[in-house]
Amino acid sequence: MAEANNNLSFERFHLRPIDEINGFKVRPGLYEQNGATAIPSGVNFTVPTNSGTSVELLLFKNREDEPYAIIPFPENYRIGNVYSMIVFDLNIEDFEYAYRVDGPYDKEKGLIFDKNRILLDMYAKSVTGQSEWGKKLGSKSFYKARVVRNDFDWGSEPNPNIGLEDLVIYEMHVRGFTKDASSGVKYPGTFAGVMEKIPYLKDLGVNAVELMPIFEFDEIKDDRKYNDEILVDYWGYNPISFFAPNTSYAAKTEDNSSGTELKKLIKRLHDNGIECLLDVVFNHTAEGNEFGPSISFKGFDNNVYYMLTPRGEYYNFSGCGNTLNCNHPVVRHMILECLRYWVTDYHVDGFRFDLASILGRNEDGSPMSNAPLLQNLAYDQILADVKLIAEAWDAGGLYQVGTFPSWNRWAEWNGKYRDDMRDFLKGDIGLMPVAARRISGSKDIYNPEHRGDNASVNFLNCHDGFTLWDMYCYNRKHNEANGWNNTDGADDNRSWNCGWEGETDNEYINKLRYRLCKNAMTTLLMSRGTPMFLAGDEFLNTQYGNNNTYCQDSPISWLEWGQLEKNREHFRFTRHLIKFRKEHPVIRKYMGSCSLGFPDSWALGPDHTNVLRVIFAGRNADNTADDIVCFAINTHWERQDCYLPELPHYLCWQIETDSSLEIYRSGFPDIRDKKVRTNGNLINMEARSSMVFSVVRV
Repeated sequence: MAEANNNLSFERFHLRPIDEINGFKVRPGLYEQNGATAIPSGVNFTVPTNSGTSVELLLFKNREDEPYAIIPFPENYRIGNVYSMIVFDLNIEDFEYAYRVDGPYDKEKGLIFDKNRILLDMYAKSVTGQSEWGKKLGSKSFYKARVVRNDFDWGSEPNPNIGLEDLVIYEMHVRGFTKDASSGVKYPGTFAGVMEKIPYLKDLGVNAVELMPIFEFDEIKDDRKYNDEILVDYWGYNPISFFAPNTSYAAKTEDNSSGTELKKLIKRLHDNGIECLLDVVFNHTAEGNEFGPSISFKGFDNNVYYMLTPRGEYYNFSGCGNTLNCNHPVVRHMILECLRYWVTDYHVDGFRFDLASILGRNEDGSPMSNAPLLQNLAYDQILADVKLIAEAWDAGGLYQVGTFPSWNRWAEWNGKYRDDMRDFLKGDIGLMPVAARRISGSKDIYNPEHRGDNASVNFLNCHDGFTLWDMYCYNRKHNEANGWNNTDGADDNRSWNCGWEGETDNEYINKLRYRLCKNAMTTLLMSRGTPMFLAGDEFLNTQYGNNNTYCQDSPISWLEWGQLEKNREHFRFTRHLIKFRKEHPVIRKYMGSCSLGFPDSWALGPDHTNVLRVIFAGRNADNTADDIVCFAINTHWERQDCYLPELPHYLCWQIETDSSLEIYRSGFPDIRDKKVRTNGNLINMEARSSMVFSVVRV
C-alpha cells in the first residue's frame, strides 16, 4: 500500500523531463531518497559526496563491462552535497549502473578522488558482478548495481516480537548450515536451504536464528591456496555493500528481485514463531587500507567514511585494514538508514553488531562515553522493537563487557560468561562464586538499575573458537589447514581434551566428553540471560580442532548432518532443556515473590561439598502457583553429596535432567517418578555431572 501511495504522489506532481543529456530525458530528482529508486516515469538516482566536484552516472547492459551511456549530473542538479537526477524511460530490467566521481587529490588530507574509477553505489540494494559463489569478477574488476523491484507480498505475516529474555538464539552460517550433502536439502548453501530446515529448527525449539553476515561480500577477494585447497573469506566479515544481500546465497539468480529469497526465509521463520537476527559489520569494509581497492566509499568521500590519522593513513581498530568513521554525522546517518531499511523492507527482528566498541569511537579513534550513533540507535522510533546486541570489544584493545553504553536498550555478548564458565565447567577450582554470579544473570556486571534485566547474552561457543564438542576434545587449536602455520586464531581456549588430544576410540574418554557437553548445554540453558549456541552444537558437530574457520569453505566448516543420528541422545537432551526453559519463566526473569519466602535467585555452595546449586523461585506464568527450579552441578572428579533446600511436607523435588544418564529417554520417564523427598533432601551426584530439579506437589 505504501508503494502505491508513493506512485500516486509522483503522478500528482506530474514529474516531467526538463533537460536532455546524451539522448536521455532528465530532471532534478528526489534528494532525500538515497540510492537508485524506480518511480512510475523512470529511475531516481541520488548520490551524496562532501568533497566531490562532479558525478557521472554510468549505465551498462546487463553483465557487460563497458557502459552504453554516460550521463553527467548537471551542476544545478546539486543541492548542498547531494546530486540527484531522474532519468526517464528506463526499464530497470535492462541495465546495471555505477558512478564516477571527480574531486581533489591530497592524500594527507584523505582526499583520493579519481575521475576514472568506477564506483559502486553506497546505497545499492543489489550488487552484480560476483553473484556466483567462488567466481571472480569480470576482467574489469569492478562492481555494479541493479535497481530492485520492491514488490514482495508479506501477506498477514505475524510479528513474533519475542522478549529478549525469552529468546533461545541459534547462530548460523547460511552457507555452512546446509552446504554439506548430508543436509539433504534441494538447494544446499542458500537461503532456500535454510528454509527447508525450518521444521528441524522448530522441533529443536530455538525461537531466533542469528545469521552470520549476509550483506554482500566478496569471498574470493583474498583467495589463496594451501595444499591445493582454495581458501576464501568464508565467514563474510568484509562487507562491500550494507544495503544488499549476498546474491550468492540465493538459490536462483534474482536480478531486479534481489532479496526475495531472503524475505521468503524471514517470512517463513516468522510464520513458525522464529525471529531473524542479522550479524552486521559496521566497523570496517572490504576496501582495506591504502593498498586495498577503491570499491565505493574511498571514491565518494574517503576522509568521511574512514578514520584517518593526521597523515591520511587508516586507523585499524578492526584488524582488517580500515575502520569505519561511525560517529561522523554522514556515516551515522547512513548506518541508521541502513538498519531502518532492513527492518522495514526485510522485517528483520534484531542485529548483533560485530566489534561494536568501534561504533563508540570518536573520529580520532578515542572512546566516547555517549557516542551519538549508539544513542541514536537506542532511541530511534523505527528500531524501537528490534534487538540491539553488541560484541562489546574491538581489535584495538577496547573491551567494554558490562560497560558498553546502553540507555537500557543495548544487550551484549557476555564474554565474561564464556570465559568464566569455560574455566568452571572443566573443573578449575575456586570458581564457584563467580560461576554462581554468571548463572544468576551476571548482575555484578549488569546492574539492573542501569542495564535492565536483559543485558546479558550468554554463550559458551560461537563461530569464533571451538565448537562445543571440540572444547572437550582439544587442549590447543589445530588451524594448520588455514595456511598460517597454526599462528592464527586464539590461544586462550579454556578447553580440556579429557586426557587425549583429538578423536579417540577410548570409551571412558568419550563418555566423559559426552557428559561434559551435556553439562555445558545444561548450564547455558539454565542460566538467566539470553542463551545463544552455535549451529550444530545440539548434535556435537566438530571442526576438527580448528578454532578460526574464517577461510574454510569446506567440510571443516560445514555442518555434517550425519552427526545428528550419531549423537541423537545429545540432540534430544538439548531439545528437552529448551522446552523445560520455556515452561519455567522463573529461569528467565523475575516472576514475583515465591510463597515459600525463597529469594528470586540464590546460590548454595560449597558447604561440605563441591556441588554448586543455583535456585530460581517465583510464580508461574499464570500466577497460580510457585515455580521453583534448582540447577546443580558437580565439576569435581569424584561423586559428591548434593543437599537441596528443605520443602514443606506437601512438596518435593523432582529430577528433570541428569547428565550422568547413559541413555537419554524423552521426558525422562525412568526418573520422573522418583521424586526426591524432603526427608534428608540429599542426592548423591556422579562425578562431573549436572542435574536440574523442579518443585512439584507430592
